[in-house]
Amino acid sequence: MTRASLDKQPHEVAAMFDDVAAKYDLTNDVITFGQARLWRKAVAQAVAARPGEKVLDLAAGTGTSSLPFAADGAYVVPCDFSTGMLREGKKRNPWLPLTAGDATKLPFADDVFDAVTISFGLRNVQDTGAALREMLRVTKPGGRVVICESSHPTWEPFRTVYTEFLKRALPPLARTVCSSPDAYVYLAESMREWPDQPRLATRLQEAGWTKVAWRNLTGGVVALHRGTKLA
Repeated sequence: MTRASLDKQPHEVAAMFDDVAAKYDLTNDVITFGQARLWRKAVAQAVAARPGEKVLDLAAGTGTSSLPFAADGAYVVPCDFSTGMLREGKKRNPWLPLTAGDATKLPFADDVFDAVTISFGLRNVQDTGAALREMLRVTKPGGRVVICESSHPTWEPFRTVYTEFLKRALPPLARTVCSSPDAYVYLAESMREWPDQPRLATRLQEAGWTKVAWRNLTGGVVALHRGTKLA
């Protein structure tokens, strides 16, 4: 895959996710060997949603990632730019207020949410800085952000094995459960190109977030970044 193939327009990325919507959650479970469920639990713990709080769940897809926040008593708004994902989510959980939205131009007023979170979606946004600033804008003063994203394993031998897995094994594995494996070729390449943990932390700070920190999951395959909006 060439660098140019990563420079997809937003509508192209949205169409790609539309194509995989029906089996997206199943495919995630397969290609992560069940780790995706553990990562969702880690996100829910980091967000620590409380009853009555408003939580914005970006790149929510079918809404699976939003369910833990609702279970904690928060009012959660799942938001995604893929209408195919949202339609699939509406079939499964029609009570969720699924909302179409671009992460760089969120359809919400300033200072609305107590917490904003995005899992495995930030790297698919064309302008990362704009998305981080938009998350800050819609978060209440004193509110928090939690970003769960593919990252870089910290142990070098494992990093080499993981890179080879992304390059050679992920697309064929996705093909066993998904009819659009090309989407996972794109996703694998985007994972390899994504900034490491310190560089993403710097981007958060540049966007205006404070108290930025991160925690590695599964040896750095995934990282949880957190930040706070100044009160």
